[in-house]
Amino acid sequence: MLNQFSRTELLLGKEGMERLSASCVVVFGIGGVGGYAVEALARSGVGSFVLVDDDKICLTNLNRQIIATRKTVGQYKADVMKERILEINPNARVEVRKCFYLPENADEFDFSQYSYVVDAVDTVTAKLEIIEQAKKCGVPIISCMGAGNKLDPTKFQVADIYETTICPLAKVMRHECRKRGIRALKVVYSTEKSIRPPDDMEISCRTHCICPPGTKRKCTQRRDIPGSVAFVPSVAGLILAGEVIKDLVKPNES
Repeated sequence: MLNQFSRTELLLGKEGMERLSASCVVVFGIGGVGGYAVEALARSGVGSFVLVDDDKICLTNLNRQIIATRKTVGQYKADVMKERILEINPNARVEVRKCFYLPENADEFDFSQYSYVVDAVDTVTAKLEIIEQAKKCGVPIISCMGAGNKLDPTKFQVADIYETTICPLAKVMRHECRKRGIRALKVVYSTEKSIRPPDDMEISCRTHCICPPGTKRKCTQRRDIPGSVAFVPSVAGLILAGEVIKDLVKPNES
């Protein structure tokens, strides 16, 4: 019988669709990258999600985040993403965790319950803790490196962290992963050199922050405010999702 996933089943097969429906994917970071990853996973038939993000949608998110519209500004990203998932697939199971994942609250998450982990956060401390917990539990994980300050979406690649080049965040992660004895990590990264935006105070979030009331991590507290466009983080997110789907459908070939 035809259903919303029939076209996908033509490529992945019935058994593949059953695996996706039975899978639980946790996504850390529902922003420009993570939002598109979740969107593609939901449209592909993943049956269960855990969405982890403490941020609210800001007006400046409209240029790149799939959940950001004038209507959703000021709402929690994870709540809006959950609503969107259920509009796509009412049978999906969605858990929202409105927090910023750090070592201090790591014990609140049971990674053994997840089929796959998607790391789409931009903080090294959080990324490392997510990766270590996933590795400890033997859960497959894919991590996104830097997607800000870039203009060429064709430069993204999938590789092991130790095979990456150029990306400054990947360089830091290689060093930190090696220190922690992490032998392998699948990542999405860009070989494009980062563009350094002009320090224009007229349009700087650092001096003119318009984050919604209640936002826990204001732009004025961030170390750097990267430039971004619609067509770079979205591509990174879709690549993440594609790798997750392939690995879940054919786990013995991942």
